Amino acid sequence: MAIEGPFWRAIAVFRVASLVYAAVLMAQHRGYEQPVLGWLVIGVMALWTAGATLAYSAESARRWPLLAIDLLVTLACLLASPYVEGAGQGAEGTMPVPATWIAGPVLAWAVHGGRRLGAVAAAVVAAGDLWLRVRTGQAPILVNGAVLLFLAGVVVGHVARLARQAEERMQRAIEMEAAQRERDRLARDIHDSVLQVLALVQRRGRQIGGEAAELGRLAGEQEAVLRQLVAPASAPVPVGSADLRALLLPHASPRVTVSTPATPMILPAPVAAETAAAVRAALDNVRDHCGTGARAWIFAESSDGAITVTVRDEGPGIAEGRLAEAAAAGRLGVAQSIRGRIADLGGTVAFASRTGEGTEVEITVPASGASPSRGGTGAHG
Repeated sequence: MAIEGPFWRAIAVFRVASLVYAAVLMAQHRGYEQPVLGWLVIGVMALWTAGATLAYSAESARRWPLLAIDLLVTLACLLASPYVEGAGQGAEGTMPVPATWIAGPVLAWAVHGGRRLGAVAAAVVAAGDLWLRVRTGQAPILVNGAVLLFLAGVVVGHVARLARQAEERMQRAIEMEAAQRERDRLARDIHDSVLQVLALVQRRGRQIGGEAAELGRLAGEQEAVLRQLVAPASAPVPVGSADLRALLLPHASPRVTVSTPATPMILPAPVAAETAAAVRAALDNVRDHCGTGARAWIFAESSDGAITVTVRDEGPGIAEGRLAEAAAAGRLGVAQSIRGRIADLGGTVAFASRTGEGTEVEITVPASGASPSRGGTGAHG
């Protein structure tokens, strides 16, 4: 990933700086009885620094063979220190020949695999350093070096993993933005062409009448479906929840007008599903009792900790006592499919109807939602 590039460049700079530091220590001849062998080790370190810098610069080469070789070369240079120090091994102020250069593979493992692999590499290098320190009784120095290695591996690995995740999220955001821009472009093109043609066919079909009216009705239905497809994408909702608007909008058609707020109407998914089912049952009653061509309106609103959905029609209305007669006769569409469902959610249903003036069904559920205990699906009254 591109975000890893700066990490690998920083590791390369660290290797070079550590190599220079090790060379300065060797040039001072402090505690090194075999300087020729020491310079040979420095030469190996220089060659590997150049080779590793070149290899890690290619993303395809950042694989386990390279990481393993990096760790082995570092351990070999570290474990060669006793032969360079000779009898002066363990003298105060004497450091292993690689000095801080041994942290290079720890940082590489951390950037490649995160804090866990960084800690593993730190443990391997610290174990090699332990072998040297125990031989000379320098345990306090061992603790300090091991702690620094572990901190470097864990912290750098954690930061690299966070940077990688941030890059992935940014890439997803860019892709979503590009997809939304393409969707908006298509929506504009469709609105300027197809939707206008369908609207014209619907309007002219109604004016001409006869078979043309049926064509106009079909064009109107397809226009409503197409508008729904090119509508702006809804904002993401929490897991286990649903936006009630998304369940109500598909009912929109030339005969059914759906009006919802611009903001999401979030409910627990089961509650939203049961509420939408009750609305669907109310629309079925409109078709059954008012005819297939009857007009209906769905209004949804959210206020005072409750969500209210109103279904209104211009049918003949419900005669007084008709609902009670239907329930007594075993027709439980209203009693179960609407009132039963909403009662199980802790909500209420109110009917307002006068003969010849249509019917209004007002469905109210708590905005916090209540888990439905059952879901009636009885026939419609």
